[in-house]
Amino acid sequence: MREIIKKPIVTEKVVEMNESGVYGFVVDDNANKLEIKKAIEDMYGVTVESVRTARVAGKLKTRYTKSRVISGSKPNHKKAYIKLAEGEIIDIYDNE
Repeated sequence: MREIIKKPIVTEKVVEMNESGVYGFVVDDNANKLEIKKAIEDMYGVTVESVRTARVAGKLKTRYTKSRVISGSKPNHKKAYIKLAEGEIIDIYDNE
């Protein structure tokens, strides 16, 4: 069985969105909205109102060393924004 929810997104923008009941997660590239909704509801015991997804292209990275220039890219990934029902919260900082 594959792991659908990889990790929560903890950035200033997403933490600000948490106040209105929207949470961000990095998810499996092949997961669809129904699978993501079920995984969040099972993992955190909350009611999910809506799921929005976005595919993020990996950034190009260049490193200059003594001998040569090394170029590459970060991997692509998919993220999901989860809107919860009114009054529900997810404590992503809780270390269970």
